[in-house]
Amino acid sequence: MKLSAAQAIVTGAGRGLGRHFTLALLREGAQVAACDINPASLRSLKAEAAALPGSLVVAELDITNEPAVKAFVTLAARSLRGLNVLINNAGILRDGVLSAKDGAGVRGLPLLQWSKVLDTNLTGQFLMAREVAGSMLESGTRGVIVNVSSLARAGNPGQSNYAASKAGLDACTRTWALELAAAGIRVGGVAPGVIDTPIVEGISETALAALLAAIPLGRFGTVDEVWQAVNFILGCEFFTGRTIAVDGGASMG
Repeated sequence: MKLSAAQAIVTGAGRGLGRHFTLALLREGAQVAACDINPASLRSLKAEAAALPGSLVVAELDITNEPAVKAFVTLAARSLRGLNVLINNAGILRDGVLSAKDGAGVRGLPLLQWSKVLDTNLTGQFLMAREVAGSMLESGTRGVIVNVSSLARAGNPGQSNYAASKAGLDACTRTWALELAAAGIRVGGVAPGVIDTPIVEGISETALAALLAAIPLGRFGTVDEVWQAVNFILGCEFFTGRTIAVDGGASMG
């Protein structure tokens, strides 16, 4: 697929990876419907995108809200005159260990903290994929869905909720690829490692050193390097059903 022909939805588009993906698509002349739960970030995105050749529609959206997701996908398909790309990027963190003991006694990860991450990172991604795939099937469009997983899909202390959501999304990538292949709809994933974003700036020097020590290439990744993997999936018509690790070799250990 040529990026200039993309009619794409990008979730979590207001900040970080999603913002970079959206702007990269627009620079190539794509049509993009961008959603995020934060309206201020969408206003900022729209202002930054104003000078780019592509066209942009933005909408505030909670991807865990099924009726709202259905309405947004319908709006996007109408506004872009079709859909052939979904970049399923939205996600949250609510870290905490399963159980721990301190001076106040034993504490466990609250159910609400577990559920919020699974609802957003897995159920929300499912809702978006279901509705976009349905739109593609209805119109007979050959398209591609890209799920944004994580290095944490293999498990990471303090992130049982996040790891479970990303491992689940990885399994869905393979499952949906098998289910949709006959219709010409491809499904792939990217699993970033530690990426140099504003989030990294808030990590202590000790923690940063430990993270770097686990990366064979000896540095953090960039948002553009993750985009390069997404771009490959969009462009390679013979790729489906796999998740590409973009982690500097960290997952080889």
